[in-house]
Amino acid sequence: MSDSANPMMMPRISKVCINIGVGEGGNRLQNAEKVLELVSGVTPVRTLGRIQNRELKVRQGAPIGCKATMRNPETIKKFLTDAFWVRENTIPAWNFDAQGNLSFGISDYTEFPDQKYNPDIGIFGMDISVVLERPGHRVSRRRRRSRRIAGSHLVTTNESREWFKNEYGLNIMEE
Repeated sequence: MSDSANPMMMPRISKVCINIGVGEGGNRLQNAEKVLELVSGVTPVRTLGRIQNRELKVRQGAPIGCKATMRNPETIKKFLTDAFWVRENTIPAWNFDAQGNLSFGISDYTEFPDQKYNPDIGIFGMDISVVLERPGHRVSRRRRRSRRIAGSHLVTTNESREWFKNEYGLNIMEE
């Protein structure tokens, strides 16, 4: 049986994480949360500063941004289609890591379809991370009897690039 016929070897999107870093709490952070909810449809969670940095005026435990995690395949498909459309379906090859995950940024949320500029909110960019894995990867995360994933079951960078080309029609710019 070849790999293409084995359903356990077909990669799939596990989750999509969207992050907006503001650097401060208050009104700007609330506006960033509104943007994240508008774009993703998921309620965002605040991120807190881990270390104190006087130059950046960040205190430990102070809110500095927000993030949202999408796990529903239908909403992920629609969101990524819109996000890739904003990037003109072109992603550099270096945006893929060794585990086959994809990370890219969008500079302005108003470039999404059906989004208009709101002067009360302002302009926010976001970082998007897409985690790609094969079925059965839960074995490494489960609490009881967790195990390592075999190297042959991990998604490689080249497999990830091909999968995104086939599923979303991405044009991947080589180095």
